Amino acid sequence: MKNLTIKAAALAFVVIACGMSQKSFAQASATASASATIVTPITITKNVDMNFGNAAVQAATGGTVVLAPAGTRTATSGVTLPAVTGTVAAASFDVAGQANYTYAITLPTSVTITDGGSNSMTVNTFTSSPSSTGTLSSTGTQTLTVGATLNVTAGQASGTYTTGTPFTVTVNYN
Repeated sequence: MKNLTIKAAALAFVVIACGMSQKSFAQASATASASATIVTPITITKNVDMNFGNAAVQAATGGTVVLAPAGTRTATSGVTLPAVTGTVAAASFDVAGQANYTYAITLPTSVTITDGGSNSMTVNTFTSSPSSTGTLSSTGTQTLTVGATLNVTAGQASGTYTTGTPFTVTVNYN
């Protein structure tokens, strides 16, 4: 009986060992590599502030001065542009980053400019060149210019008007 118990135990060991070895033949492995590419961060640097130049307004009728991204301007309604233009400039920015990448441009909706006192005007309808999307050159740069519309009320007080805080232009890789 003792021999039978030893033989049964040995047989059970062999059956268990065979079952375990069969599981090891059912496994498979594979390998994979990991990688990442770090691109040059996008940056924007202001070169020139926006300036609508000199404008005159009739006492009874307001109007607008439209400054194009190219730096040209036109007047509407009761606003006129005197021969002495003053400084006229679209805002200009240098955008830099990864060569040949495209980027989205976000412009402000409106800003208020004041004469330092209680008189103010609204600047809105911002436009840019390039418009909503730019493409960096093969050297990773592009100039971005921004224009807008100055809203002048009838009888607007004379003076020099500026923003209390600069407006923000945002660029983001697409």
